[in-house]
Amino acid sequence: MLFNSFIPLKTLRHKLQYAASWQLIVFMSLTAFSVYSCMYGFRKPYTALNFSAQSINGFSYKSSLVIAQSIGYLVSKWIGIRVVSTITIQKRAATILLLLVTAWLALLLFAITPSPYNIFFMFVNGLPLGMVWGLVFAYLEGRTFTDIMGAVLATSFIFASGFAKTVARLIESHFFIPTVWMPFAAGAFFIIPAFIAVLLLNQSPLPDSTDEVLKTLRKPMSKTDRKSFIQQYIKILIPLCIAYTLLTVIRDFCEDFSNDLWIETGYNNTAIFTQTATLISIFVLIVIGGFYIIKNNYAAFQLNQRIIAVGFTACVMATALYQLHYVTTYYWFIIATTGMYVSYVSYNCILFERMMAAYKVQGTVGFAMYVADAFGYMGTVIILIVKEAFRLKLSWQTFFEQLFYIGGTAGLLLILVASFQSKFIYQSQNNEQ
Repeated sequence: MLFNSFIPLKTLRHKLQYAASWQLIVFMSLTAFSVYSCMYGFRKPYTALNFSAQSINGFSYKSSLVIAQSIGYLVSKWIGIRVVSTITIQKRAATILLLLVTAWLALLLFAITPSPYNIFFMFVNGLPLGMVWGLVFAYLEGRTFTDIMGAVLATSFIFASGFAKTVARLIESHFFIPTVWMPFAAGAFFIIPAFIAVLLLNQSPLPDSTDEVLKTLRKPMSKTDRKSFIQQYIKILIPLCIAYTLLTVIRDFCEDFSNDLWIETGYNNTAIFTQTATLISIFVLIVIGGFYIIKNNYAAFQLNQRIIAVGFTACVMATALYQLHYVTTYYWFIIATTGMYVSYVSYNCILFERMMAAYKVQGTVGFAMYVADAFGYMGTVIILIVKEAFRLKLSWQTFFEQLFYIGGTAGLLLILVASFQSKFIYQSQNNEQ
């Protein structure tokens, strides 16, 4: 393969095969984190910008961009259900790079195409990016230390989103570049680091026999394998996927419209995205990374569901404290989004990883995760369209209060149902054995 033909890369791969566990953990964690952080450089910078107030068929221009990209991302998740679960390791690196370059070129076409026709290219931008996570996580799954590496990767959801927005705001404030060119300019900041990070991550050695004993063998899933998995665990997957849909809706609105909330409430500070993202990232990394000490996969799976329940509860409680004037807007949003991200990150790096291991499923985490993601982003698109179509003229403060209340309460109930069902199925399987 082209990506393994350079002598320095061959030497690196050889050294990694015999590296100490901590060295491999650090290397794979940081390279995976870097790849996915760079992906955000092509996806999120535009959400920190103030576009014109023009309306497109009754929809605000910015909301139209968010909806278009979200639809592209949604379609990508549905495509990814098959692609991510079947792609071979030899094609991963080239595919990731192709997806990132396609998304960046879409931003170029967005910049040179007159409004409102350029909205289509925001859809094209989202279309490849939805598959990047599954391809990156495929390098990490099924290993003894997947929990640690997955936690580091997943904190990129939080840190990189804020960092990408900060880059966009800094470009806007220091360079005389038209707003429509900002997303492409921000992408230029990330393209070379993305190539380097992908090439390095691709040198990671395969899981060894110890990993396979602890976490089961991970392999591409055929159509029959995917159908069998759904049929066997449907009673767990339904409440988990609906709860994840709520988390995805909350998370996407927080990422795409937090700038509007901060401006509305008087926190118009360029660095606030990175400040809040860094605080949340550190907390989530500590909580999720600690799961690696739990060797019993079923116990970790159940504990993970309880932590997700706590995250949903934090969304509700923080909002109640804010409405009672016990906390300021800043701390309300920090606490609520921390709870949301603890739950969201748990899904993306531990929940299905431990579920596969606990029930001894020889497949890929990517399949289960992309089923959940496909429904999750469908929920985001629906809420975005409803909010615009029915002209729900809520302040962003009121909108987020209701979002945290409704999403947090419903999510808590759903995750409790999933926990009960997973316990029942696990006991039934053990009794049969």
